[in-house]
Amino acid sequence: MSRIAYVDGRYTPLGKAQVHVEDRGFQFADGVYEVLYRYQGRLIDRDLHLDRLDMSLRVLQLAPPMGRAALLAVVEEVARRNRLESGLIYMQVTRGSAPRLHAFPPAGTPPTLVVTMRRAPPFPRNLTAWQAAAITLPDQRWARCDIKSVGLLPNVLAREAARSQGALEAILVDDEGMVTEGASTSVFMVDADGQVRTRPLSHAILPGCTRSALISRMAEAGLAVEERAFSAEEMRGAREIFITAATTFVKPITVLDGKVVGDGRPGPVASRLFALIAQHVTGMRNTG
Repeated sequence: MSRIAYVDGRYTPLGKAQVHVEDRGFQFADGVYEVLYRYQGRLIDRDLHLDRLDMSLRVLQLAPPMGRAALLAVVEEVARRNRLESGLIYMQVTRGSAPRLHAFPPAGTPPTLVVTMRRAPPFPRNLTAWQAAAITLPDQRWARCDIKSVGLLPNVLAREAARSQGALEAILVDDEGMVTEGASTSVFMVDADGQVRTRPLSHAILPGCTRSALISRMAEAGLAVEERAFSAEEMRGAREIFITAATTFVKPITVLDGKVVGDGRPGPVASRLFALIAQHVTGMRNTG
C-alpha cells in the first residue's frame, strides 16, 4: 500500500507529493512543524502539541493554514487513508510559495500545509532494552529554541555526531556550561542528592509536550521535580539521566561521553517514570 500525504488540500501518494520550488520552507526554513504520536486511534497529548503549534505560528507571524477542527479532520483522514491506528504524524506549515526575497511575501499568500504519517515501533515494554548512550556537545542553535522551527541543521549535525560515536542522543551545553536539552529531546537527571531536575522553560529550550505530560503525571503521583538548571559537570555526577520526547517517552541514558551513568542500568526513578508515561500513553501498568 502506498503511503498517502496531504499537501495543500490534496491527498496524494507520498512519492508524488510536491511543494513549490520557491516554497519558503525549502528556501529559508521559514516554517514550523509538530510530531504527534497516535496510539490505537488516540493522539497522545493532542492539545499540548496543537497549543505549541499555535504558539510557534503566532511568534513567527505565520497564518494558520486552517482552524484546529479542520486540521484534526485532515490528520484523521491521513491516518484513515494510511490504514494506521498507531504511528507518527508530522505536520509542517510554511509561509507558502513566493519569489525568493527575505522579507515576508505579500499579505494573503497562502501558507503551505503538509501532513504525513508513518509507522512507529511498538511502545517499548522492556526498559532495559530501551536504555541508550548520549554524548555532550556545545549548543550551536539559534536564540529561539522554544519555537519548533523546521530549521534543524544544528540538531541534525549533533545527532550525526552522536551516531558517529555510537550514541543515540547529543545533549547540548550552552556557553556557561549549563545543559539546555537534547538535539531532539528534553533532559532530566537525578542529582547527587536524589532530586529530579530539568531545566526551566525559556527561549533556550523547546517546551516539550512529553516533558509537560510527565511533570503533570509526577505531580499527580506525589513525585517532586525541580525545574532548575544544571551544569554538564553536575550531570556527569548524576545518579540517573533520562530523556523525553513524543517518540522517546522516558528513555534512560546509561552511558554519557563513554562513561557509565550510575551503575550502568536504568535506575529506580526512570523505571517509575517510565511506568507513569506508559500508563499515560497506553494504559499499561507495571511496565519496566
